[in-house]
Amino acid sequence: MAVTKTLESLSLTIEIQKGVDKAGDPTYTNKTFANVKSDAPLDNVYAVADTIKGVLSSKTRSYFLNESSSLIKG
Repeated sequence: MAVTKTLESLSLTIEIQKGVDKAGDPTYTNKTFANVKSDAPLDNVYAVADTIKGVLSSKTRSYFLNESSSLIKG
């Protein structure tokens, strides 16, 4: 039997600098925004992440698009 994958949800995560460690290197935390539309163009998702970055007082590092899917054997 074949296994199929069904997309359940997408979320956008932005890494935000929360401080520095003892060596002076930046440390990061994640801020996640749920309910990204599955048909949203990637350019639009990136533009939203850049807009959010613009209003944050902390530095940011990376953007991630997180996919949650169910696996069904049948």
